[in-house]
Amino acid sequence: MLPFFQFDKIMVGPVAIHVWGLMVALGIIAAVFLMSYLAKKYILSKEVVVDLAIWIIIFSFVFARIFHVVFYGLDYYLENPLDVFKIWEGGASSFGGFFGAALAVYLFAKKRSLSWNEMLPYFDIGAVSLWLGWGIGRIGCFLTHLHPGKLTNFFLAVNYPAGARHDLGLYESLLGFLLFALCYLLFKSFIKIRWGLVAGFSIASYAVARFFLDFLRASDLPMSDARYFSLTPAQWGMTMILITLTFLAIYGRIKRNSVS
Repeated sequence: MLPFFQFDKIMVGPVAIHVWGLMVALGIIAAVFLMSYLAKKYILSKEVVVDLAIWIIIFSFVFARIFHVVFYGLDYYLENPLDVFKIWEGGASSFGGFFGAALAVYLFAKKRSLSWNEMLPYFDIGAVSLWLGWGIGRIGCFLTHLHPGKLTNFFLAVNYPAGARHDLGLYESLLGFLLFALCYLLFKSFIKIRWGLVAGFSIASYAVARFFLDFLRASDLPMSDARYFSLTPAQWGMTMILITLTFLAIYGRIKRNSVS
């Protein structure tokens, strides 16, 4: 069992650096550098990588915050509207971030007149990079304990003052690093089959894992996630992602068969 500790801020003189925001920033930097490295290795446009990364970062943050406010704490934010802008204190929806990223990719491709097939290699190198950044960023959630889970005696539980609980920040960080390792190791094998498999595999794997992980989230605390028909917003979002991926896989197979 892990000891409880909380690491919210780093004081640099009079300036407070919020650990959650710092780890998210480090994750983004690591992801962009890795994506640039992979783009160079596989002879892809570095300019496209940088521009696409900027679009994704902006859209992901905006929609992650919007979804958090709307689906996780609407009553609170209606009473405290200025807190909507306090993003350094945490509060971002994973599904909102995925939605924002997907919208950014769609708009970016339209603006650059890039076809779906031209975008697939960028999806794959982006997927590998995403999970490295995810693992690093979620360390911030663990250090600040933003996502406490149910009471448990599990060996990775955190011994909170009121009892040992699952810590979803820790689990998500471990999941991110695991997906990064798998995608990196399988990358060459997958792209030999076709581009797009790495992204599809990694997102589907995350969606399934996240769906079941959310059953471990606390439901007895004031900060507990909202439930809609017994499922968290993230679980509904992961279900939508899996349905979308299934549709794209079937459509892609039909398209490839028609061409051949």
